[in-house]
Amino acid sequence: MNPLQIGFLIYPGVIQLDVMGAYQVLAFPPNTQVHLIWKTLSPVVSNEGLILTPTTTLAECPPLDVICVPGGGIGQVEVVQDDEILHFLKQQSITAQYVTSVCTGSLILAAAGLLQGYQATCHWAFRDQLAMLGVEVVPHRVVIDRNRVTGAGVTSGIDFGLTLLGLLCGEQVAKMTQLMMEYTPEPPFNAGTPETAGEEVVRSLMQLGKPLLDAFQTQTQKVAARLNAPSHE
Repeated sequence: MNPLQIGFLIYPGVIQLDVMGAYQVLAFPPNTQVHLIWKTLSPVVSNEGLILTPTTTLAECPPLDVICVPGGGIGQVEVVQDDEILHFLKQQSITAQYVTSVCTGSLILAAAGLLQGYQATCHWAFRDQLAMLGVEVVPHRVVIDRNRVTGAGVTSGIDFGLTLLGLLCGEQVAKMTQLMMEYTPEPPFNAGTPETAGEEVVRSLMQLGKPLLDAFQTQTQKVAARLNAPSHE
């Protein structure tokens, strides 16, 4: 049986755990081949400074069974206005079995016109922006709507990966993968959502992230205007 072709778009400023949480899960079964995709094969520096090496380019990427778009830091602002990347995603989505994202990667899918009419999720701080792009936002950790599968913020990539693996290879394989990873989280603090973190923590984080939130907001408004503009084709 030919291996399932799974591709992660990576780009300068990508959030490395958005990629690696799901990558770790999906690379475990022997019948999957996972690609890291960028414009060139030159190393890509993540938002956190981790160096990722692409395994194929946009031009050379094979037809994918799964295309996954992770979120990013300030580098994502350029991605959502990059016609070459958006075209690549549109073309791969035509034949892909699943079109997916982790964290704010759903904003990139929406910029490509691939989430309108679907339910989807993203990082909690950007849900309002995803809704601005005509997406029905559901505040769940993983959302499945037909062949669209989206994960919420960063660490949800692991849950997303296991959910997707269950769809691709069956529940038994997904459970084996979870066991291999010893994935049974017991976080030291109950601060993983705005509701449990409390107002002071939320306020401090939002203040720290204000430059990024503002930059995303400006770009999202531009994308929304473009998506709503009359077509001249």
